[in-house]
Formats: sequence, structure tokens, C-alpha cells
Amino acid sequence: MTASPPRYSRILGTGSYLPPKRLTNADLAAQLAADGIETSDEWIIERTGIRARHFADEGVTASDLALPAARAALEAAGMTAEQIDLIIVATSTPDMIFPSTATLLQHKLGVHGCAAFDVQAVCSGFVYALTVADSMIKSGAASKALVIGSEVFSRILDFKDRTTCVLFGDGAGAVVLGASKEPGILAADLHADGRHANILCTPGTVAGGKVIGDPLLKMDGQAVFKLAVGVLEKVARAVLDKAGRSEADIDWLIPHQANIRIMQGTAKKLKMPLDKLIVTVDEHGNTSAASIPLALDVAVRSGKVRRGDTVMLEGVGGGFTWGAVLLDF
Repeated sequence: MTASPPRYSRILGTGSYLPPKRLTNADLAAQLAADGIETSDEWIIERTGIRARHFADEGVTASDLALPAARAALEAAGMTAEQIDLIIVATSTPDMIFPSTATLLQHKLGVHGCAAFDVQAVCSGFVYALTVADSMIKSGAASKALVIGSEVFSRILDFKDRTTCVLFGDGAGAVVLGASKEPGILAADLHADGRHANILCTPGTVAGGKVIGDPLLKMDGQAVFKLAVGVLEKVARAVLDKAGRSEADIDWLIPHQANIRIMQGTAKKLKMPLDKLIVTVDEHGNTSAASIPLALDVAVRSGKVRRGDTVMLEGVGGGFTWGAVLLDF
């Protein structure tokens, strides 16, 4: 018998969406000042590189943000929602406890029947979801997947804590991943370490009709920074080793958009010029699982990332989770 040719997956299209409400640092500082919390544009930029972020209006959910991002990715891929046979949504701010945000998005897309589920790995969520979709396509379990990161982090922020509430924003990013005879996703590497759960978490839950614990985000910024810089370099090198590539082969680095100092530090450790680092954190803030696909779509639509480019995606987030994907776009 003739062996079947290898089956790979490639990104066929990208899309993104930001809610219309844009808050500059000055806007947010004025809002906080009304509650006696002091901060400033200079203080935020110096520590994070963030200048603005987008917040969803009341009642707008993660699936609402995911819908236009998904439609944009489908249009870019030249496909309809009916052709998708797998939907994965990475989110830490789902519409409800269940069903999954992915199934709610599926309904809003007007399709039914295909597999749909959520992945929860916080800011690493999109890298995790993309890796799962790639594995399912390679195995033959799916042929065309819609992979989305969508977050409404503004709902879980403590606006009495200026060290965290200035960091995050809302948005969604999406890709269509399809089966291919040529490699697209070259390698992936995922990790987690629950020993560090307490340094970045939202420790509340719902039981008996009540919120149990604290439903607002908590973060030890210094501990997260220290851990993130170390693991991002290691996971990037692990993916390069798996793919048989070197740092010199990377055309673009698209890290999780959390903090400009972490991002630039990772680029320098990989000996990459900073002009090969895709940066959207200045305008989007930290959109958690949405940040990587948002940045990828911005880079593609601006003409920076082009077909044939080699791209490194990497994320780190609460859990503690981290991972990277190397792909030929």
C-alpha cells in the first residue's frame, strides 16, 4: 500500500475586532481620580508601554466580540462559516459558566453540527487553542478550523488597584486554519506550572447562587515579570529546536502583548532586532487570549507579515501557563 502523504495545517485568513469605546491613559486616570486613585499617562507608559485600550459596553460578551473577528477571518480566507468543521475559542471571560462561548459563537455564525469548545489557558490561551486545532487537522479529525481568542477583561478588573486595572483591555482575534500538503505550523511547545497560580489569578467562583471568593483579577507584577522573561526565551528555543530552525530564521516575533519591557527583553534574548517585533500593546493594552491573534491580524493587514514569512507566536499567562508556535505564514 502507498503511504498517505503527510497532512499539515496552514493559516488561511486572519481577522480581529476591537469594541468602539477607546480609553486613553488620560481618560482612565480621570476615571480613577474620581474615586481617589492616582495614576498618570507617564506612569503607565513608563512601566508598560500602554497608551490606550478598548472596553466593551455593558452587556457585550466575548462571543459578541468574537463574531466580527471570525467573519473577518473567514472573509480573508475566502470561506463561509458552513465550511468550518471545528471552532475553538480561547477565553478566560466566557459569556456564561456553560455552554461554551464557542457554541454560542457557532449559533451566531448561523451554523450547527461541527465541534465547538473553549480553551482556558488565560494569556497563553490562543497558543494552546492553535496547537489543539493543528493537532486535530493533522490527525484528520478536522479540515478547516476557526480559532479565536476573545476577552472582556474589563469585567474582572479591580478599579481600586491602579497596578492592574490600567493594564488590560477587551477585544478578539481570529484565524482560519486549514489542512495543507505543505507545512504551515512547524512546531509547538506548551507548558504549565500550577505552583505559581497565586501570582496571577481571579480567585472567585459561583456556588449556591453567590460569588464565592474574590471575582476580581489579582497579580503580583514583579513575580509575573521575572517568570515570564525566563520561560518565554526557553519555550521559543524549544520550538526552534523542534522545527530544526534557528533564531535567524524568524522574520517576525509576535508575543503576548502584556508589557513592552517583557516583549523587548524576549526579542533581545533571541538576538532579534526590535523592528521585527510586532507591537500592539500600546493601543490595545493586554487583551489576554485575544492579544496574539489581534497583533497577528494587525501585522498581516498592515503588510508587515506576508506569505512565506516565518513567525514566532508565544504567550505566558495565569496558571501559570506558557507556550509558543512557530509557523510559516
